[in-house]
Amino acid sequence: MRIAIKFAYDGRKFHGFARQPKLKTIEGEILNSLLKNKLIKNIKESRFRYASRTDKNVSAFGNVIALNTDFSGNNVIKNISNDFQNIILYGYADVNSDFYPRHAKYRQYRYYLSIETLDIKKIISTAAIFTGEHNFTNFSKLESHKNPIRTIDNIIFSQENDILIIDFYAQTFLWHQIRRIISALIKIGNGKLDEKDVIKPLENPNKKVDFGLAPAEPLILKDVFYDFKFKYDKNQVRKLRQLEKRLFLTFKGSINKICKPAVKYNCSKN
Repeated sequence: MRIAIKFAYDGRKFHGFARQPKLKTIEGEILNSLLKNKLIKNIKESRFRYASRTDKNVSAFGNVIALNTDFSGNNVIKNISNDFQNIILYGYADVNSDFYPRHAKYRQYRYYLSIETLDIKKIISTAAIFTGEHNFTNFSKLESHKNPIRTIDNIIFSQENDILIIDFYAQTFLWHQIRRIISALIKIGNGKLDEKDVIKPLENPNKKVDFGLAPAEPLILKDVFYDFKFKYDKNQVRKLRQLEKRLFLTFKGSINKICKPAVKYNCSKN
């Protein structure tokens, strides 16, 4: 039987997602636990796959793995959850034998941005240029085998005190795409760039321009969406909410402020 597991993690506690020799990674920890608890016989037969491979210090609230096992998703979660301190497995679903989690309907990434000295209106106005289909060569670390053309369906902003919460929606993203877009938006917000300075390299991808790379820690893989629904373990969902709160407070800077109701700005061109 093939199952999908939805899970979260504090990426600051690992050397990235993908397995690396002698380093603590999210994928490595999960596979070690599955093998130790005899929930899979070996990695090859389990056809273990993941939806998104996040970089070092990038966290997730809703990444997804899939594997072949003789156990139900609920039993897998209950058997290995106690093995982790900074990984939370909380959702499960039975899936087709050919299910590959990278083939998602769309993904949602979130970035927490401190805006105490930034012009929010300029940031929101400029962000709209990134929605729709574009060649993101100048806004990614492009791998040779990857197509630089991607479509960002929507960018939604929510503000809570001095934190701007930026949600990106797309089926797929390129390596470093969001962090490079954020870096450009920060430069817009602090007056180092004008909107036209960002439009030109987006419309002329063959002319190399580098706006830098925003920090990884405030980037979150918020969720990955499919045509089916997950079932949830209530105890593990509570742990997820605690992780969400802990990470937000880290970027909020002060736990004593009372948050105002979120003000949302929608940058979709649809």
